[in-house]
Amino acid sequence: MLGRIGRKHIETAAAFTSTALGFGGGAFLTLLYFTDWKVFVTNIPFYNGKFQGLEEEK
Repeated sequence: MLGRIGRKHIETAAAFTSTALGFGGGAFLTLLYFTDWKVFVTNIPFYNGKFQGLEEEK
């Protein structure tokens, strides 16, 4: 199967790399927004304010 991948296939895949990374990054940020994954969200400026009250209760 790998023997059938030619230069044209590799060039086409390389052309879509930046688009794939953009959509993947957007999907990851959307996941963080909807799940409020505290490990990452506390490091986002202005958005981490919603967790400041939780840290004071500890």
